[in-house]
Amino acid sequence: MRENRGILGARTRPGSDTAPRPREPVGLYRDVEAAMVETSRTLRRFLSERRAQALAVAPAYADLWEAVSGQVGGKLVRPRLTVASYLGFGGIDVNAIASVAAAQELLHTAMLVHDDVLDADEVRRGAPNITGTYRARLAGQGVFGAAAEHQLLGAGLLGGDLALSAAFELLASSSANPAVVVEAVRALARTVATTVAGELLDVGGELLSPFEVDPLLVAELKTAMYSFCGPLQVGALLAHAPASASAHLDRFGSSIGVAFQLVDDELGVFGSPAATGKSVLSDLRAGKRTELLRLTYLLTDDDGRAVLARHVGDPDLDDDGADEVRRVMLRSGARDRVRALAAGAARSARQTATQHLPAALADYLSAFVDELGERNH
Repeated sequence: MRENRGILGARTRPGSDTAPRPREPVGLYRDVEAAMVETSRTLRRFLSERRAQALAVAPAYADLWEAVSGQVGGKLVRPRLTVASYLGFGGIDVNAIASVAAAQELLHTAMLVHDDVLDADEVRRGAPNITGTYRARLAGQGVFGAAAEHQLLGAGLLGGDLALSAAFELLASSSANPAVVVEAVRALARTVATTVAGELLDVGGELLSPFEVDPLLVAELKTAMYSFCGPLQVGALLAHAPASASAHLDRFGSSIGVAFQLVDDELGVFGSPAATGKSVLSDLRAGKRTELLRLTYLLTDDDGRAVLARHVGDPDLDDDGADEVRRVMLRSGARDRVRALAAGAARSARQTATQHLPAALADYLSAFVDELGERNH
């Protein structure tokens, strides 16, 4: 395999001397891709059936299902991690894991929809999200102002709720041992609760100065939990992995979740919208309390803080103002510091995987860390 020289540092591949080898690395890659075919099919079939059932209730209900379905997709990272964990720990029933893995994507969709409502964003992956879609539809009907805003809030909240309930329904439909499925449902509920805690701190941070927030804690509770720890844990649960695996998966998931969020926050300011589908103004306009912003305030001088005070949090911030903020971030060394933190978290994730997880799974997860480091700027 190639060495990675991206933002998260060079790839290291020490072998595991403590974990069994349920599958060889090449075999695991092949089997994950094969299982993902069934997982994607399960997800599409579920959404299609729910849209059809909704149409029998009311056209408006079917429209909401259609809008939610339109938010599902992308790289399917969370289902893929679920499948990899399951197969990496020796699971063999693809049908049993498919619905569990697909449920992780619906949970992700629910979190994105609600997150967009909280952030007042109407674009996701370069296209209108649920509220953006509904705004265009309402405008075509001549509905504007407060009446439209009320409908948009309803669509976003109810759409997210619909995706969340669907995640639990799909998970509960797994053909795995019923007792294990119950445990998986409980695990998903804990994942949601922990993510809510992170979201609450994230939203509450808007009222605090950048010196008073803890963005890394938010990343652990929010991004790491539902994107990495939860999917890996539920895959291991269905595979009847040894109890000792839980702590190692949590450690890997927390580390890579922090690294992922740090990279994401940098892309939110310095990235290429054409490559990422994400605005480089929205986080600055919102004054989002990221680790990048916290470190910039901490490391810059009074002149730099004056620039930040003038531009960060300005809803009308333009490209010129954003460029001024970026220059402060660069001169202060804050971006370099964030990159170092991300690389350190990625190294920790690799070490955890290679030292404590089955060799094939460790290799798979290490490659995933590499891909994270190569995200577009």
